[in-house]
Amino acid sequence: QVQLVESGGGLVQAGGSLRLSCATSGRTLIIYRMGWFRQAPGKERQFVAAINWKDANTYYADSVKGRFTISTDNANNKTTGYLQMNSLKPEDTANYYCAAKTEYTRNYRYWGQGTQVTVSS
Repeated sequence: QVQLVESGGGLVQAGGSLRLSCATSGRTLIIYRMGWFRQAPGKERQFVAAINWKDANTYYADSVKGRFTISTDNANNKTTGYLQMNSLKPEDTANYYCAAKTEYTRNYRYWGQGTQVTVSS
């Protein structure tokens, strides 16, 4: 199993920045791709960004391109995922989730508990 724990959410004014972190543990060698998703109250969960662990290819939703950057860091044999969010807008307000998938599954199988991001106008 893979465990994911997000942190870094909070309240920020429009135009500000936040960096979300996703700490990983467990059988992380099986991870092929890590993604970030968000869900606002009353709305469906939406894809934000993803990164392949092996080749570092990145993918972004159109709504965050040029503002958000996904990355990973491997220190002490532990990989942490990051989502740097700049130029935040009130519409970025949501609960942000980190997720991971293996190379052999279509859907993200492993999910964190989420971290709340609130952007005030």
